[in-house]
Amino acid sequence: MAWNAHEAGLHLTPGMTVGLLGGSFDPPHAGHVHITREALRRFGLARVVWLVSPGNPLKAHGPAPLAERIDAAQRIMDHPRVIVSDVERLLGTRHTARTLAHLQARFPGVNFVWLMGADNLAQLHRWEDWREIMERVPVGVLARPGSRMAARGSVAADVYRHARLPDRAAGQLARAVPPAWCFVNVPLVNLSSTELRGAAGSKM
Repeated sequence: MAWNAHEAGLHLTPGMTVGLLGGSFDPPHAGHVHITREALRRFGLARVVWLVSPGNPLKAHGPAPLAERIDAAQRIMDHPRVIVSDVERLLGTRHTARTLAHLQARFPGVNFVWLMGADNLAQLHRWEDWREIMERVPVGVLARPGSRMAARGSVAADVYRHARLPDRAAGQLARAVPPAWCFVNVPLVNLSSTELRGAAGSKM
C-alpha cells in the first residue's frame, strides 16, 4: 500500500531504536505521558511513536473523532523524541500485526519495539495474530496498577516465558532478536482513559 511517511510524521532512519505505543488515546492523559518517558529511559529508545488508532477492534463503542484525539495527544505529549501519528489511518490497518508488517517493510533497519502496559499483556492472547506480534518485534511491558500479577500469569507470558529478558537487560531489548520481551516496574500513575471519560461525562 502506498503511503506518505512524511504525512505520517515518521522521520525514522536505519539503526534507530523506536518504541511504538498504540491505542485509542481517548483521551490521552498523564499516564500515557508517564509510561512513554519511562519507556524512553528504561529501554534506551531514540524515539517513541504514539500510534493513535482510528478504532480499537476489542471495544464495542467507537472513540472520539481521530482529529480531536491527535490534537489532544500532541498538546499533552510535548517531547522532542515523541511522535504522535495517525499512520494506521493512512495504512487502513486496525490490527497491530498488520501495522507492524507495514512499518517494517517501509523502514528496514529500524529497530522497532512494541510497548504496552501490563494490563494489555494480560489480554494479548485475545488480539488478532498475537503470536505474530511477539515474533515480529521485541515487546516492552510497563507495569500499571493492579495488573502485574495478571500479566505475569497471562497466556502470552507463559507461551513466551523462554523469551523474557530480565529487567536489568531492559536497555538491550530494542536490539534483541524476537521473540523477546521485558517486563519493567515503573513508578505508577493510576489513570485510565475510561475513568477520565466517565469523569468528564459526570460533569456534563
